[in-house]
This record gives sequence, structure tokens and C-alpha cells, in this order.
Amino acid sequence: MTEQQLIRSALQVRENAYVPYSKFKVGAALLGKSGKVYTGCNVENASLGATNCAERTAVFKAISEGESEFETIAVTGDPKQYTFPCGICRQVLVEFGTELKVIVAKSEDEYKVYTLSEILPHSFTPADLKTSQQEENYGI
Repeated sequence: MTEQQLIRSALQVRENAYVPYSKFKVGAALLGKSGKVYTGCNVENASLGATNCAERTAVFKAISEGESEFETIAVTGDPKQYTFPCGICRQVLVEFGTELKVIVAKSEDEYKVYTLSEILPHSFTPADLKTSQQEENYGI
């Protein structure tokens, strides 16, 4: 799958966003190592803490369908600016690897590509939990 095809999927799903409060639509398309694409859009809630971002929606869909190894995620928001994953989404994504490719796109032709480690340096990962103390206590 090309970067443009993944961006196109994110742009299409962005239109499904439920954003009655912010009016800020975001779409994400997550490419699994299997080659399957999982899409997600943001879903707002009157209780703002219950809102879910597009990136996490895509990750949770993938996990619920049995995929947990990913290659690339494309994120689209306001077509006038680059929309990056928020901090919570970056933390959720890093659970599955620091070298995930992150595409932030205004359009199919105007986009930037980073690795997750570039946009979330010095991240807290599952490796941080593997201390001898925690191995004893939690069987990690």
C-alpha cells in the first residue's frame, strides 16, 4: 500500500467523525503488518473525557480483530495544517513499537513522514516495566 492510499483512507474516514462540540474532524488509517488497514475517526462526547481520538479508535479496532503489529499510521485533520497525534495517542501507539511510521497529512499530495520515536522521544515503553522487581511481583 502506498502512502497516498493510506492517506486517502484516513481522509475518507475523517468524514465519519462525530464532532458536535469541536467541529474538528480527524481521520486515521493504520496499516498492520498483515497488510490490512484499520481506520478510525474521532468520536466526541458531552463528557469530554469520554471522547476518543481517531488514532486510538484505529488501534483498538485492530487489536479487537487480532492484529497487534503495525507498520504505518496516517493522520489527517484540518486540511490547512498538519495534525499530529496527541500525547495520549502517541503513548498508545508506542506500546506497539517506537519505529512505527507516522504520516501527518493535509492531503494525498501534501504530507510529512516521521517515526514514532521522532515525535515521542524518550518514551515510556513496555521495556521500562521489565525490571527485576516487577518480574518478581508481576511475572513480567
